[in-house]
Amino acid sequence: MMTRPIPVSGEMLPVIGLGTFNTFNVGDDPGARRQLTEVLRLFFAGGGRVIDSSPMYGRAEGVVGDLLAGLPAHETPFLATKVWTTGREAGIEQMSRSATLMRAAPLDLIQIHNLVDWRTQLATLRAMKAAGQVRYLGITHYTSAALPALAEIIEREQLDFVQLAYSIEERAPESRLLPLAAERGVAVIVNLPFSSGSLMSRVRRTALPSWAADFECASWAELLLKFIVSHPAVTCVIPATADPAHMADNLAAGFGRIPDQAERQRMVKLWESV
Repeated sequence: MMTRPIPVSGEMLPVIGLGTFNTFNVGDDPGARRQLTEVLRLFFAGGGRVIDSSPMYGRAEGVVGDLLAGLPAHETPFLATKVWTTGREAGIEQMSRSATLMRAAPLDLIQIHNLVDWRTQLATLRAMKAAGQVRYLGITHYTSAALPALAEIIEREQLDFVQLAYSIEERAPESRLLPLAAERGVAVIVNLPFSSGSLMSRVRRTALPSWAADFECASWAELLLKFIVSHPAVTCVIPATADPAHMADNLAAGFGRIPDQAERQRMVKLWESV
């Protein structure tokens, strides 16, 4: 799979990751857990590493930790989660619980979820990083309305990661946020690549154009994900799924040639005509 460097360290990450919102909040349901185990098996077999979760996602962190414990020890996930609370002590307690649930010490990445009490949590994360309790730190949001706030923080603060929504339909990050992240050496994780499934619904009855084969796309999911990872500022995209077939489809976007700028513009024109 294609990889991109984390600017602050040079560590390489595969461009296709795995989100867990809704999909991993399955509790103790044995059938759902078996299916998610297959999703993870395919994910690692295809070269994936980045798994992103949050305390906001119900029991997802604990399910991730449990399922990873049952997989072969040679798998090396890059585990990312978030802090989503106010106050220093509450933040420390929540992040400690996340590490316990995900069975990772240290966690690879902790992000301040939707900028909640970001100044307080950022100070704590910096202290934790200095102490070796987390490897990287970052900030997140999922709305275009929050892009100016994300950009303002990136301009003022030293960060390792930013997570945001970006897709062929939601291209607002291209104007300021993505160039700024590249300029400041901030890795970019993309959430909501399919806009919670609405993009896939939009193309369900539309044939994939024959020219998608020029950059080795065989499905709309691949095309939509390749549009994202073809932006040079993007480090990783994290589509969420509990379906092994969808996992395999998503992973395929991490292989083969990525679209060049002219092809990206052709993709946008196609999208606007659908």
